[in-house]
Amino acid sequence: MRRRTFLEISAAASLAAMQPHMAFAQSKKVKVGYLHTLAVDGQLWLADSMGLWKKEGLDMEFIQFQTGLELFQAMTGGSIDVLSTGAVMSNFPARGQGKVFLINDVEFATAQLWVHPDMGINKISDLKGKKISTTTGTTAHVFLDTALRANGIDPKDVDIVNQRMQDAVTAFISKAVPAVALWVPFNISVRNRVPSAKMLVDASAYYPKAAIVGGWAARNDYYEKNQDVLAKIIRVWTAANDFMVKQPDQAIEILQKKYYQQVPLADLKEQLAAQKMFSSAEWTKLYAGGTVTKWLQQVTDFFVSYAKIQNPVPASQYFDPKIYLNTVKG
Repeated sequence: MRRRTFLEISAAASLAAMQPHMAFAQSKKVKVGYLHTLAVDGQLWLADSMGLWKKEGLDMEFIQFQTGLELFQAMTGGSIDVLSTGAVMSNFPARGQGKVFLINDVEFATAQLWVHPDMGINKISDLKGKKISTTTGTTAHVFLDTALRANGIDPKDVDIVNQRMQDAVTAFISKAVPAVALWVPFNISVRNRVPSAKMLVDASAYYPKAAIVGGWAARNDYYEKNQDVLAKIIRVWTAANDFMVKQPDQAIEILQKKYYQQVPLADLKEQLAAQKMFSSAEWTKLYAGGTVTKWLQQVTDFFVSYAKIQNPVPASQYFDPKIYLNTVKG
């Protein structure tokens, strides 16, 4: 039996054992927006590979976007029902656009600050007055703000160049800028193409004080009318998540072969190591104890200051832990 086939059968059996109550039901169409990066869509695609969405009676239409900003714009416009993204989930819901109902992981070390030592940057304090490319309003930007402040630099004292991440990385590689705040896997391009480049710090340096979480949000009207569907999404996600936590090597090999074929397995394992995952039982404690709400609010505070959000909705109102807690405890 081919190794790939064996892996898929074995994983399917493991996931089925985790969710014995799943049964085929009448299909419910759900339009899902996502970013194609492991920290965002790992559980989503692992569940898909095992047929768990269909088994739960969900007909999922997955639509890829390039940034979280585009995701929320699409959801607010009504073209998608739910989305999975990174730090942006602490932005738009604070504006009253979307309800957060599920957390994927902590972006533990996914955001990184890279510099060119040969352009005079050897430590964070050297960045004062210099250009730094990034995509503003994203995980990388939130991390950059934290890193600068932690080292005594007011973000106003650097020149932040807002670009799509692909363009920001290209600008850094070409030495148009001396620094870039990025998220994995863009670090791999930098490392491979500019051996002299140096990573100064990643987001893990500021955990848990400045933890950045990513996860799922639903359109306001969809949240109000379809909490049963959201509960099904959580059940499927929980099975895939626990499999990734318990058998990461097997899970990552399945994902690489079916959904990340252009990414070498070693690179994908590096991405997995950059995110901090918890079992569904551990998430239950983090939800119930208020830790998740605190993490979301920390990032919302950044967006309120940076984007000058008027009358922001606090995380305690835009994040609903009850659907998860009611679903997982059963």
